[in-house]
Amino acid sequence: MDAQGFPRQLARTRRFSLGVPQHLTVSPDGARVLFVRTTSGTDAVSRLWLYEQGAERMLADPASLGGEGDVPAAERIRRERARQTSSGVVSYATDGQALVVAFALGGELWTVRTDGGAPRTIATAGPVVDPRPSPDGASIAYVTGGALRVVRTDGTDDRLLAAPEGPEVTYGLSDHVSAESIGRARGHWWSPDGDALLVARVDNSPVQRWYLADPANPAKPPRSMPYPAAGTANADVSMHIVRIDGARSGTGVPPAGGSSRVAVEIPAVASEHHVAVASERRVAEWTDPAFEYVTAASWDSHGPLISVQTRDQRSEYVLAVDTTTGATQLQRHARDQAWVALLPGTPLRLPSGAPVIPWCRKDTQGLRIGNRFTPAGLEVREVLGAVGERVFFTASEEPTEIHVWSHDPTGFVRISDGPGVHTAAVGGDTMVLDSSTDEGRTVTVLEDGKPAGQISVLAEEPLVTSRPLFLSLGRRELRSQLFLPSWYEPGSDRLPVLLSPYSGPATQLVVRARGWWTAVSQWFAEQGFAVLVTDGRGTPGRGRSWAKAIHGDRLTPVLQDQIDALHSAAERHPDLDLDAVAIRGWSYGGYLAAGAVLHHPEVFHAAIAGAAPTDRRLYDTHWEERFLGHPDVLPENYERSSLVPHAHKLSRPLLLVHGVADDNVVLAHMLRFSAALLAAGRPHSVLPLSGATHLVTQQDQASNLLLHEIRFLKNSLRT
Repeated sequence: MDAQGFPRQLARTRRFSLGVPQHLTVSPDGARVLFVRTTSGTDAVSRLWLYEQGAERMLADPASLGGEGDVPAAERIRRERARQTSSGVVSYATDGQALVVAFALGGELWTVRTDGGAPRTIATAGPVVDPRPSPDGASIAYVTGGALRVVRTDGTDDRLLAAPEGPEVTYGLSDHVSAESIGRARGHWWSPDGDALLVARVDNSPVQRWYLADPANPAKPPRSMPYPAAGTANADVSMHIVRIDGARSGTGVPPAGGSSRVAVEIPAVASEHHVAVASERRVAEWTDPAFEYVTAASWDSHGPLISVQTRDQRSEYVLAVDTTTGATQLQRHARDQAWVALLPGTPLRLPSGAPVIPWCRKDTQGLRIGNRFTPAGLEVREVLGAVGERVFFTASEEPTEIHVWSHDPTGFVRISDGPGVHTAAVGGDTMVLDSSTDEGRTVTVLEDGKPAGQISVLAEEPLVTSRPLFLSLGRRELRSQLFLPSWYEPGSDRLPVLLSPYSGPATQLVVRARGWWTAVSQWFAEQGFAVLVTDGRGTPGRGRSWAKAIHGDRLTPVLQDQIDALHSAAERHPDLDLDAVAIRGWSYGGYLAAGAVLHHPEVFHAAIAGAAPTDRRLYDTHWEERFLGHPDVLPENYERSSLVPHAHKLSRPLLLVHGVADDNVVLAHMLRFSAALLAAGRPHSVLPLSGATHLVTQQDQASNLLLHEIRFLKNSLRT
């Protein structure tokens, strides 16, 4: 096969993400489906689309609207947090009936109606970020320059609702930790009547400033950003009810007056029951009951609902908010001696008022819906929403598969069928089932539970055909995939082994679905490797104990799982050459790869570490303290889990790759590690990627990086 063809394809398709429908929204009556998608598998500009009555129609094309132009800094940051790979119309919001759609394009506010008419731009006070129509479609709230404003949909009466008190303050946006590590990307929510908004105020003044420079452009000044590294101060996040005074009830139309605001009364600290019994020694070593994180927010027919979490993440309060006084009433107090896991889509309230909340049954992450519980052994992944009293969610009976389920008063029903990773969007009697399987991606429209149409997936087919062997390895039944060359005949020769894991929290690679990573693994196999991918302890889908086995040590148990999987796979497939074993990875996977050659050179003979967080103190508070605690109280956890203190142990070839513009795992990780390696006299290779962030999208870099990796591996293993 053409060794260069696939890397070029991977780069030009942005890892096969282009042409895939994203951000699906089904109208409440089930008649319309909105989504964004590019026009082909190589087109990098997203358009806004409507599926209705069995046909697709483009609603907004950036090319016909004058192009994207300059993207505001706040929007660029939002896209980076979301790992957005395309440009153009990459996100949107609708009114309650999905008739009015609002989106930002190059800082301009645009609207389009799904019942007819061309897109139109609305004049605003400044570059627009995250515009959101009111439920009745009469007004649009948006953020500009850190201020929250609202304008009528007809373009009149643009007014200020909340102005930042200083340069470090924003209204209506998320903070870094909430967007990057918690999963709360939004910062404002309309009331059902459209007469008020629940708004996040973020004050970054307590947060230390980091400065990211572009060494390839020395005339360009560094970019300053607030970054709350582990053990340092977080942003001050508060919630407010911003009411549009005198608005006609139910219209959502701002009057000529102004707005009023009341602060939500979030408790300062958790109750005395924050830690019930210090049965684990580490609980007593660091306990911080102060509520510093707003993890979720919504506003339904019963009023605003917010979730807040303590700094040590062992308590989470669900609070109902009084819209007049800002007073809060405790609805639920969740506790955990390691950390309270956040379940996407929760908390949720049904029209009856019944709560939908996470509920751990034995070791399984389940749901409580009213007074009912999900079946034993069903690992819930996400709550997708509700139609009336019917709740939709995703869950796993087997870790390598994720299915769509529903619950109504008659019980629990699994909707999706066949091995794969399935999710959905729902509205009325319509469900859009988004399925990834070994054969690829399909998006199916179901009406009353029966297939009624398809939304086209325009992604390119990979030039390599993935052929994974699914394995369950060792005493921990480690879910793994083994990729062998298509041309290889068993017993003909021994194959060098390449481990290509991520194996970190929040991400699974070993699933019954074809992904870009399976194509990459098969490509490496075609170059003459046996490629092994394993999800070890700490990965999702296998219960509380599995996820929290890395509490206090982010490296040792995960590395042991990789070694166990390797040896178990070699017992089953004796053609695997354990005298020629390499490991590669990106982000946490890169950290794992570098850790492997440091701590186990007897097993691993070469490593490629991309964007590796080598100093755990340099990553953000919510993510890092969840696993390791406070670095000033538990420094041994950070010493054990970081790579820089162990640089002197390197005795194998190591290639470090890092994007110079990465603001998630900053370049300092690689530079500090490289400096420690050099100080210890340990040879290694460094490949900086100019202009690249945490996600490498420049075509020449992305395509040639794989070719550089294969050359490094073959030279290092002398294959």
